[in-house]
Amino acid sequence: MAIATLLPATTAFIQRAPRMLIGAEWVEAADGQTMPLRNPATGEQLCVVPRATVDDVDRAVLAARQAFDDSSWSRTRPRERQNLLWKLADLMQRDAELLAQLECLNNGKSAAVAQVMDVQLAIDFLRYMAGWATKIEGSSVEVSVPLMPDQQFHSFIRREAVGVVGAIVAWNFPLLLACWKLGPALATGCTVVLKPADETPLTALKLAELVQEAGYPDGVFNVVTGTGITAGAALTHNPRVDKLTFTGSTAVGKEIGKIAMDSMTRVTLELSGKSPTIVMADADLGSAAAGAASAIFFNQGQVCCAGSRLYVQRKHFDNVVADIAGIANAMKLGSGLDASVDMGPLISARQQERVWRYIEMGRESGATIACGGEQFGPGYFVKPTVIVDVDQQHSLVQEEIFGPVLVAIPFDDEADALRMANDSPYGLGASIWSNDLAAVHRMIPRIKSGSVWVNCHSALDPALPFGGYKMSGVGREMGYAAIEHYTELKSVLIKL
Repeated sequence: MAIATLLPATTAFIQRAPRMLIGAEWVEAADGQTMPLRNPATGEQLCVVPRATVDDVDRAVLAARQAFDDSSWSRTRPRERQNLLWKLADLMQRDAELLAQLECLNNGKSAAVAQVMDVQLAIDFLRYMAGWATKIEGSSVEVSVPLMPDQQFHSFIRREAVGVVGAIVAWNFPLLLACWKLGPALATGCTVVLKPADETPLTALKLAELVQEAGYPDGVFNVVTGTGITAGAALTHNPRVDKLTFTGSTAVGKEIGKIAMDSMTRVTLELSGKSPTIVMADADLGSAAAGAASAIFFNQGQVCCAGSRLYVQRKHFDNVVADIAGIANAMKLGSGLDASVDMGPLISARQQERVWRYIEMGRESGATIACGGEQFGPGYFVKPTVIVDVDQQHSLVQEEIFGPVLVAIPFDDEADALRMANDSPYGLGASIWSNDLAAVHRMIPRIKSGSVWVNCHSALDPALPFGGYKMSGVGREMGYAAIEHYTELKSVLIKL
């Protein structure tokens, strides 16, 4: 086992005193309470971080409010916002290995993969968003104003920063999700209070250090660590927050959405998924099997748009399932610090138990476990699992499992595939594997999903908006759509 050596900076960061960033200060929780973080690969305690109180969150929001209202940040010139984002991205590039190791230790994912994917995608996204800082435009409008026919007017529309952003992110891609929210917020001139997931705050705290080093004014970016039930709820209910952006489960997202509507707080919700992978008879079956395996087993299946439902045209069903099972059986599980490992642990004992319950539910209902179906420790490991002989209405098909569990069902024709693909409360992502472009273009507009990939899955780019239909959310991350969600439109009419 070739376990990577931790950088001295990684060890020092883990061993530092528990602090979070509020305004200009690194502080403990107001009552001094902390909470432990665990290494998912071993189950052992990694370190402790502050358990923020309601007062801590209020102070962070006030710092963000003051930075937006009372400082020059919201009036900073676009070029300066652009350059600061570039500086932040450069610092992340410098510390990419450190960020990847923190992500590995805190989340369980492969450090090698995190460096080339999670960290690099976050850097690329910040650089992309830096470009938008100088391209935010309004427009002039020729108006009629029929009630004042004899008057002349000058009219224009401004796009302005929405204000204080409360950002709450999930634990599966802690750094990347934080940057998805931080990038457009900083590009538009907003200020941010970030509440990372209970389990995975380490890269958010390191990101806060880099924001300071980049030269952002105090209070522009604040990080409060703690539980969702206390810190997350306090941020959601705070009247000084102008926009809430949340990535996580549909159940929690719905509650946040309801609270936001009570105060008309702007809201973006990127929520759960149960994405279909559709393999047509004419597809390159070897590529499709490898792609379907990657779609579900990447990041231990802890991906909101994971291809967790596989539909294969009936005549090729058994062969494709057998190929995926072969890939799964050959995967090496272990610590993410071992570069030879194919799949790491799940995030926590609770998540391991949740995934295991679904596998047992399948067994009890008479489904067939084609491969996997086992859990082990120390750490929170579940072997990559493929389940067949499952009815479309079964909970395994209809509910998000968020683990390395693939449910495979055959279909007869294009209409059958579309019917089952859309038979879900979710609509985040979908993939079609086919070389028949006519069929592909017929299917794309009929799939109720925010993203459709063809002959690939979960392929993301900063320029492409990402978000969901139905119970998979409201609004979009990435692309110019993100800029729209962090700004307000103001109409101006001047009588000459």
